[in-house]
Amino acid sequence: MKRICSIYKSPRRREMYLYVERKDALARVPEALLAAFGAPQHAFDLVLSPERTLAREDIHKVLENLGKQGYHLQMPPPEEEDDYIEHLPDELLRMNDPL
Repeated sequence: MKRICSIYKSPRRREMYLYVERKDALARVPEALLAAFGAPQHAFDLVLSPERTLAREDIHKVLENLGKQGYHLQMPPPEEEDDYIEHLPDELLRMNDPL
């Protein structure tokens, strides 16, 4: 059960992707989802099969969603609460260190 899939990225949310069957394009995606997603930007096409692995998604769930509803929405990974700390200068990171 191979499917040729088009993957679109959201202009509103980084790392949010919409998988659709290429033959249907965006026809089966609900209008409300497209409104929240933003104007889909085509990223690439991909052949999906149960044997294929995907970096962040379960291939079986993606194929199931494509078959049942005509699309699969990949949400961005959860942001780590402490990620912002990595971007602070060292002098700020050491302000609370004991003397």
